[in-house]
Amino acid sequence: MRLGCGAFAAGCVLVEVLGVALFLRGFFPAPVRSSSGTEHQAESPAPEPSAGATSNWTKLPPPLFSKVVIMLIDALRDDFVFGSKGVKFMPYTTYLVGKGASHSFVAEAKPPTVTMPRIKALMTGSLPGFVDIIRNFNSPTLLEDNVITQAKAAGKRIIFYGDETWVKLFPKHFVEYDGTTSFFVSDYTEVDDNVTRHLDRVLKRRDWDVLILHYLGLDHIGHISGPNSPLIGRKLSEMDSVLMRIHTSLLSEEREAVSPSLLVLCGDHGMSANGGHGASSVEETNTALLLISSAFERRPGDVRPPKLVQQTDLAATLAIGLGLPIPKHSVGRLLSPVIEGRAMREQLRFLHLNTVQLSRLLQENVPSYEREPGFEQFQVSQKLHGNWVRLYLEEKNSEVLLNLGTKVRRQYLDALKTLSLALSRQVAHYDIYSMVVGTVVVLEVFALLLLSAPQALGSAAELEVPLSSPVFSLLFYLVLLLLGAVHVSVCTSTEGSCYFCSLSWPTVGVVLVLVSALLCAVLSALTRTCVDGKLLRRNPARTNSKWSELDLLILVGTVGHVLSLGASSFIEEEHQTWYFLVSTLCLALCHESYRNCFLGDNGESPCCLRVEGRFVRAAPTVKDKSTGCDVLELDRVCTKPSSLDTLRGCEKAMVLASPWLVLGCCRLLRPLNHTGVQWAHRPDLGHWLTSGPGEDAAVPRRLREQRDLSLSTRGTRTTGTLLNANGSRAGSQLVQPAGVRAATALLPLRPSSDHKAELSVLAALSLVAVFALVQSRCSPMSRVAMALGLLGIYCYRASIGHVLLPWQRGSTAVSRGIIEARFVYVFVLGILFTGTKDLLKSQVLAAGATVKTVGLWDVYSGLVLLAALLFRPHNLPVLVCSLLIQTVMTKYIWRPLKHGAAEVAVMHYWFGQAFFYFQGNSNNITTVDISAGFVGLNTYVEIPAMFLTAFATYAGPVLWASHLVNFLSSEPSSGSALRRAGFCYALVCSAPASVYVVLVTALRYHLFIWSVFSPKLLYEGMHLLVTAALCVGFAAVDQARVQSRSGRAAAS
Repeated sequence: MRLGCGAFAAGCVLVEVLGVALFLRGFFPAPVRSSSGTEHQAESPAPEPSAGATSNWTKLPPPLFSKVVIMLIDALRDDFVFGSKGVKFMPYTTYLVGKGASHSFVAEAKPPTVTMPRIKALMTGSLPGFVDIIRNFNSPTLLEDNVITQAKAAGKRIIFYGDETWVKLFPKHFVEYDGTTSFFVSDYTEVDDNVTRHLDRVLKRRDWDVLILHYLGLDHIGHISGPNSPLIGRKLSEMDSVLMRIHTSLLSEEREAVSPSLLVLCGDHGMSANGGHGASSVEETNTALLLISSAFERRPGDVRPPKLVQQTDLAATLAIGLGLPIPKHSVGRLLSPVIEGRAMREQLRFLHLNTVQLSRLLQENVPSYEREPGFEQFQVSQKLHGNWVRLYLEEKNSEVLLNLGTKVRRQYLDALKTLSLALSRQVAHYDIYSMVVGTVVVLEVFALLLLSAPQALGSAAELEVPLSSPVFSLLFYLVLLLLGAVHVSVCTSTEGSCYFCSLSWPTVGVVLVLVSALLCAVLSALTRTCVDGKLLRRNPARTNSKWSELDLLILVGTVGHVLSLGASSFIEEEHQTWYFLVSTLCLALCHESYRNCFLGDNGESPCCLRVEGRFVRAAPTVKDKSTGCDVLELDRVCTKPSSLDTLRGCEKAMVLASPWLVLGCCRLLRPLNHTGVQWAHRPDLGHWLTSGPGEDAAVPRRLREQRDLSLSTRGTRTTGTLLNANGSRAGSQLVQPAGVRAATALLPLRPSSDHKAELSVLAALSLVAVFALVQSRCSPMSRVAMALGLLGIYCYRASIGHVLLPWQRGSTAVSRGIIEARFVYVFVLGILFTGTKDLLKSQVLAAGATVKTVGLWDVYSGLVLLAALLFRPHNLPVLVCSLLIQTVMTKYIWRPLKHGAAEVAVMHYWFGQAFFYFQGNSNNITTVDISAGFVGLNTYVEIPAMFLTAFATYAGPVLWASHLVNFLSSEPSSGSALRRAGFCYALVCSAPASVYVVLVTALRYHLFIWSVFSPKLLYEGMHLLVTAALCVGFAAVDQARVQSRSGRAAAS
């Protein structure tokens, strides 16, 4: 079966999307969640079990402690407290560990061992992953049920000092707080002094219930000089003195208190041998945990070595200690030494509450929960507990009660351990099997595309796809049988949960058949390539193709970008890579145009400078009688001695000046939006244009954009609910980042600007320029709709207060702008409908190529109008420069220099990627402008909001790919160029996604896996999905062209 290479590439990318989706599902396993939702609703606690008797204990037990102080020392490794360093530098703490009223533990933190996930684990009891942040648009606000929220709901007053991460995770939870930044690692003195300076004042007060202190100095010293630095000892001594001050103050207050206090000393993660953290070494995962209270009895000579527990156990312990419900998603278990001094009935009640919570979580997350040993132990424990309660209420012999109670307690502890381990296995590890299957599919597709390139970029631009031979070959069945055996073996022997194993057998069978068929196809393509390579070596006269400088630049640039993805710094500053590549491309085009103009007569014949399908072996050549040179029989034939000889003087000057004009446009766009990490904090032109009255231009623009998002409706604010750009509520599942809410509270409530007049002029001129650059090739009806739509865009921006109307003299009341935005949507849909109608007309009625070209341009114009609506006013120059560069390169570079379809496709891809970053995007999810998803919407509607947000984010690549279709379709002798362009576009987009999947797997325990590599992985997955849609569009347009040509041939 012969298939166009464009359709073949589209199918391959769609399969690759499925592979990446399976990989993402394994890389970001679904966290253990309660089906009752994330709302912190007051639920009735489980009643005390009883066998035939009626128990009156149906409420939560009273709190064990009147006050709780959590002293969290960042990077407090266990040996810093329990080892030689602790004995030497922390004498008071060492005394409490050895002889004081305390319980010591080594708390194991699961990777990633970085601060934010570890704070979540401490307060929620769950094992959070990066996917939790993604589900909330990277909002750091913790929506999951946690101890802090439960305490606030119970009316407890919480005070916090230290790392500002807590303030971001728990906004509006603290009655008093002072956050310190964690980014200046060179500061290990003042960052802690700013916490300690509050202690004397707070400890003397009695108007608080929970005090949280987060010290960063120890972690900063580790990053600077490692764990063996002399500074470590000094910092530990400082922390020891702080602990002593807190403990003595709590003891003095307990004389007048009804119940004792609890002091918790803990670390969020450890410290590696070189001072870092983030991976899974013992030094990074083992942290110190010390619980200090006068309620804990310690007999003389009772020396207890620190017991190994999980970091998630602290959440359940704190909840019980404060008389709160255990967080719904907690997989931790109560630290039993805390309740050892309580009455037996209270101990069993505490253990029962924890076991019921874990068993419910197990039922909601494990389909075969009834076969789990922990669930069986829970049922036995609950039955024994009921018998004990019946005997207790009947006032039986105390010795019998004590023996039975001890047995029930031991049974509960065993059940808790088994249940906690079963739940932790759900999220504690990567789903390696699903990741491997997804990686195999992705690599097979990429290899197939790479090996098919010689045939796909040949003269016919078609592939011979053997559908029957792989399916009916012996190799196919052997591979399928082997994969089936491996699948059964893995799924029956794995201890944890595996997503791919949980799929139905028909679904798994389809995937295994697909993997087997792809492998056979790859081997077939590899064999064909080897045979063709031998033929080429035997007969070198078959090809006269030669790599040009531009071809080498494209190859080296593409490969270099792919390899750069293995470094975190290159990912953070990827925009610099694309800025460099497009700038170098402009210089290469400048060199080529000058050489063709001035050296064409003395060098090679200019007609032989360009060869289609440059990356592959050449097709058989034919002799062109007009020039006497050999060219590939592709989509065009060389007919003129020089591509620039026919141009007039001014046109030739424009050809020579065009690369410099493009280079100048790219340079002018760079200061508009500073992105990345290193320079994102610096003020840029966008900051200056959007800065409000009395507002520092250096305030991050994203902060102001979020303010506009939530305050554009007469200053309305709703806690915990995102307000869209029109001021309506977007639903509780979309919330503003905590840091944004905290910072925007300090910004002006009005979305006004000191430079609104300048912004208004810039927006108006940009909209006029958009119309001038687009209207020339539109149909008359679309031209009118475009003009009215652009006018509606300005009115929309004026209605929400971003720009001024000519008759306005200052700030006026803003509105939602819903009517104006929907007014523009009508014209967008009208233009898209007109273009689609012309495309169908050209296909059904076999109309001329002009109708089809106009239809494609109308579709492109509709997308441009939609982008202009969704772009913020200061970003409209990005759209103008994109259209200007497309126009200039089409008229003065690609056509005069006769670039091939492959090169034009790669150039469009490069410029699309560059304009993705020119918009202000980055590989950080916080730069996604979610306000675009609410333009013209009254309430949050999931599908339109997702589509609009995705289109606004990827407008650069989408518009450049759409222009590629228009450019190649408008060429009179385009032939099969669109197929080759679609294939090349799929190949260059598939390369980084395929390699990055392998890199992320190898770097999954890297320090920056969650902060740098994981967001980039999501961007690559989304970009691949967008590319798949674009390739399907390429294939559809090409198929329509083929049918139209066949129709005209039949009509003639």
